[in-house]
Amino acid sequence: MTAYPSFPTRRSSAVPTIVAGAAFVLAIYLLLDRGGYFTPTPKAEPRAVTPRGDLAGLEQTFVEVFDRCSPSVASVYTSSVVYGRWGEAQQASGTGSGFVWDEAGTVVTNNHVVAGVRESGGQVQVSVGGRNYRATVVGTAPEHDLAVLRLVGNVGNLKPLLVGTSSDLRVGQTAIAIGNPFGFDQTMTTGIVSALNRTIDTNEGRSLHGLIQVDAAINRGNSGGPLLDSAGRLVGVTTAIFSPSGTSAGIGFAVPVDTVNAIVPRLLGGRSTTAKLGVRRLGDYVSYRLDPELGYTSGAIFGTAEDNFGAAAAGLRPFQIARSGRSERIEQYGDVIVAIDGKPVRHFDELGKALGNRKPGDTVKVTVVRGLPDAPAAVDVPVQLTAEGEGVRSGM
Repeated sequence: MTAYPSFPTRRSSAVPTIVAGAAFVLAIYLLLDRGGYFTPTPKAEPRAVTPRGDLAGLEQTFVEVFDRCSPSVASVYTSSVVYGRWGEAQQASGTGSGFVWDEAGTVVTNNHVVAGVRESGGQVQVSVGGRNYRATVVGTAPEHDLAVLRLVGNVGNLKPLLVGTSSDLRVGQTAIAIGNPFGFDQTMTTGIVSALNRTIDTNEGRSLHGLIQVDAAINRGNSGGPLLDSAGRLVGVTTAIFSPSGTSAGIGFAVPVDTVNAIVPRLLGGRSTTAKLGVRRLGDYVSYRLDPELGYTSGAIFGTAEDNFGAAAAGLRPFQIARSGRSERIEQYGDVIVAIDGKPVRHFDELGKALGNRKPGDTVKVTVVRGLPDAPAAVDVPVQLTAEGEGVRSGM
């Protein structure tokens, strides 16, 4: 009988068991984790407060300016009667902003905020310093988009804003607006002065010159509110925005405070705020055609330089027309006004627009063509603007 050798026995491996056990444990862990078993239980008590420390310097400035100035910022509400296409009476309302000018209860706002209230017998309500007032319109200066209101009632403890200057403003300075956008009173927005000496055309067909451009958010209802610097001083009055959508696009405009500080006292004193050259038109003759080689194709002519106004004091020369029957001829050639402060003037009716929102007392550079018809030449003449009833001494 043949004997065969026995085969060695093979030991079983523990690896599969370990892998299977690990997979089982992992599966249990994932199942418990998905079920939230390992998620901490929320504590039904307030969190501990982490001390903040001091405010940053700019933040502290903004807080201080708001705390000090916001009690002087007013919300203005208007109601008036307007008439529809067929003559039917309709109630119209509007909102705007303003600010306390003096301790007598004078509030300054934009003209377009209260426009039409006087004519329609409407009413103006003002909320300022935590109190509500009825207000009357003391005076308006549409050419500067400014209006002055007088509060009716106890105006004690109202604090006027500090007044700064706008002549020394620089692009990049902090600009702070406080107002009543969309009826949300005491709203503060911040930004910088984006540009100076801007000119815009208003919806009323006027041009406003010398405006401050800012990127602080300004919306409907901000009109008439104060523009402040980082010291909390008044440097402008917000008046308009440029926006295709009708809401803030970061391009807002303000009337400079130097203009405000000159116009408001005139309105309070019942004086005219319209600045005039003091020239009168020459009948139907409003323009004179010029040789393009002079740099101008036409300009405004006038028939009278009124006494005690800037034009006469500066020596501007009127035209004179001689009439004989049906014939007319130029008896005396005068000056042809072709520009004011560099803005072209083509005929007499453009003088008002060229003057824009200049104020009485301002001096403008009037460019005239003098020496017609033989030796015409462009000459710059400084002319001091004057309001009705306020004379200018010759030679000034």
